[in-house]
Amino acid sequence: MSLLPTLEEIQAAQKLVYEVMQPTPQISWPLLNQRLQAQVWVKHENHTPIGAFKARTAIVYAAELFKKSNGIKGLITATRGNHGQSVALAGQRFNVPVTIVVPHGNSSEKNAAMRGQGGNLIEFGSDFQEAREHAQQLAAEQGLHSVPPFHREFLKGVGTYWLELFSAIPDLDVAYVPIGMGSGICSGCAVRNGMNLKTKFVGVVSDGAPSHALSFEAGRAIAAPVTTTIADGVACRVPDDDALEIMLKNVDHIVRVSDDEAREAMRIYFTATHNTVEGAGALALAAALKEKDSIRGKRVALVVSGGNVDRDVFAKVLMG
Repeated sequence: MSLLPTLEEIQAAQKLVYEVMQPTPQISWPLLNQRLQAQVWVKHENHTPIGAFKARTAIVYAAELFKKSNGIKGLITATRGNHGQSVALAGQRFNVPVTIVVPHGNSSEKNAAMRGQGGNLIEFGSDFQEAREHAQQLAAEQGLHSVPPFHREFLKGVGTYWLELFSAIPDLDVAYVPIGMGSGICSGCAVRNGMNLKTKFVGVVSDGAPSHALSFEAGRAIAAPVTTTIADGVACRVPDDDALEIMLKNVDHIVRVSDDEAREAMRIYFTATHNTVEGAGALALAAALKEKDSIRGKRVALVVSGGNVDRDVFAKVLMG
């Protein structure tokens, strides 16, 4: 079986996804077009029921999981926030308890949102990787099903936003996509390939979480420490092997942006669109601004992967 789902599999996933949410808009904002001197389309995945594209993932994963087994007494996963909300949403949909492990110091408002979705929250470790390892240990001890951070079933769900985007604007020259664990950019490649489009994919990571950029350059997985203080949604220390394999075959290049560049992109989004965008969600715009000369006059997609930023953090960002 191919690592990438087929177009037909992604189309079939639409029914599951649209049971919990509506399609999100893709909007061309005049002030962004002027700033980048390009025709820019923003895919607003900050407009889902959990404020992030992850609303589309675990619902599809869980549906397939429960087809195969009725003996699962609970789900467990690790997250920095948006993935955990997605698993909690799936838990509500399929009436199973969900345990979520987050690192200490995680976003208080993302934690509150996960609890609001019914998740049992546990704080452990200093970063996502330590939280993930603890979640795997708890899964073994308590007989819970461990939901991974990357899976082929996720790509079917996430691919639905690419179907929406490419159906509306099929002749995009380039798409900039933040990379956390890789489901956003990998699912985009699946839809592009299935629709026989020529759009180039550019991944974006934080300078403070460079593992995917280093791995892409080396052609093999390379772990790297996480130091970003604003882009927690892409705070990956160890890449997923399957995601990296897909990226190496399908992604044009990966751009690294600083925390200051991410904050500036958050401010620009608010000024130009009055949308609240979290640090990871702003990375696509930050990268496009860095590559402004190469995209001038082109048709460009920017994925806003989420808008879940704590109020006090966002207030400080807006004040500069």
